[in-house]
Amino acid sequence: MRAFSINLSLRTSFLASCLVLTTATPNHAGGLERGGNSIDLLFNPNRYATQTTAGFVMPGRKLNNVQDNSPLNGPTGGGKRDRVRATEAYSAPQIGFKVGLTDSIDCMFGYSQPWGAHSNPGINWAGANDNIETLVNSHSYSGTCSYRLNVTEAASFRLIGGLSYQEFDGFQEKLVAPVPMNSFGWDGVGRLNLETSGWGQHFGISYEIPDYLFRTTLIYRSEIRLNDITGTLDLTGLPPGSGGDPLAGGIWGIRGSARMPQYLEFQVQSGIAPNWLAFGSVKWADWSILQEIPFYHGQRRVTSIDLLYQDGWTVKVGIGHKFNDHLSGAIQTSWDRGTSTTIGSQTDTWALSAGLSYAPSELVELKIGGLIGILTGGTSSGEAINPSTGRKYSDISYRFDDDIVTGLNASLKLSF
Repeated sequence: MRAFSINLSLRTSFLASCLVLTTATPNHAGGLERGGNSIDLLFNPNRYATQTTAGFVMPGRKLNNVQDNSPLNGPTGGGKRDRVRATEAYSAPQIGFKVGLTDSIDCMFGYSQPWGAHSNPGINWAGANDNIETLVNSHSYSGTCSYRLNVTEAASFRLIGGLSYQEFDGFQEKLVAPVPMNSFGWDGVGRLNLETSGWGQHFGISYEIPDYLFRTTLIYRSEIRLNDITGTLDLTGLPPGSGGDPLAGGIWGIRGSARMPQYLEFQVQSGIAPNWLAFGSVKWADWSILQEIPFYHGQRRVTSIDLLYQDGWTVKVGIGHKFNDHLSGAIQTSWDRGTSTTIGSQTDTWALSAGLSYAPSELVELKIGGLIGILTGGTSSGEAINPSTGRKYSDISYRFDDDIVTGLNASLKLSF
């Protein structure tokens, strides 16, 4: 194994550049996950380091044979499209700054947009009573520190811990009740506006043997409890008092609560030959806690967001190679188990990612990456019913074929 006994600066640089896929390829996973919360910068050997990452993901999910199966929703079938694009492209930025407080203590601060969703099929499709447009945004501000203990001359052990504060906002529009064209501007569209925030914690351990480019990390992130979701239900698209509903025609305050999932992630990487590195990870996310999210005006339940998710699993395996002192690259395959069950279109995703790292000096590194994957096909039922209340979750049914997801990413890291 003597081939790995290179000087520390080259060794750690190679380790970081071979792991280009963790920060320089886009992420497309189940549930509402987007950019994640990377702590890779914490392992940078320099006293100070900063990294900025910009990603762009284009999921191409299309829905076919869309049907509204409820006669209560009115004549939504005539002239309505039964084929529509269900997803919008999105960006996933991350910014991090790391400082070495002592030889053993490192801390980093980061900003990311870990969660999100955007679907905009419009009003002229057969599923308008289920969704016209849905948008979810997030902002995460986190701080993470580690304490490194040398257990032998060649190996070290880290304890990792931190906090994150996350903000959420978004809206959903749907056709509540079709209203004929009129001079009052009523169209039957209802809009739910939401905002909330919450705190989370993360803890972990890491074991490293730098001479063999070996590192294994286990990170746990807690639930984010959103105990106070506030917003408005805008029903001004309906005639006042229509259908005998006193809320029709007005804007009303609403409240609700939810929890974002906890997750556990195991990562490992190791040198396998001179200038070659293998790496992989397994992550479990508790998406099954998001079933239905009800919202209330006073004591009255007025609407809900229904997801019916199952737990998510993500498996990644890759290999990296150092071409010379300045250029490295990596390739990775991944599988993400879909979180949708009886409703929704989040099925399994298989993806291939690749990235390059160019380091003109030991203090500057530029990474670029790309992804192409398959969103597997399936169906969404219009018959899912809450067994305790008898309430139907959706009147919309559709099917979808295998679709393509693509993405691009770039990252710049400076050390000093």
